[in-house]
Amino acid sequence: MKTDILFFGILAEIAGTDSINVKDQPDLKHLTELVLNKFPEIRHYNYRVSVNRVLVDGNPNLNDGDEVAFLPPFAGG
Repeated sequence: MKTDILFFGILAEIAGTDSINVKDQPDLKHLTELVLNKFPEIRHYNYRVSVNRVLVDGNPNLNDGDEVAFLPPFAGG
């Protein structure tokens, strides 16, 4: 099972990339733990997570090919 992870804004700067691919993450909790272990500085920022372009809360299961995005706060004008 493959999951695409996208990073935006300051989170992409921290990660040093705007995307990575990971394998075998059954749910959002496990995937987030993996990301935070790989990029621990992200813990210091507020962010939201989307799965397949839908903001989510909780711990949804992930499926092969899902896209998970880590989103910093956005401001518009």
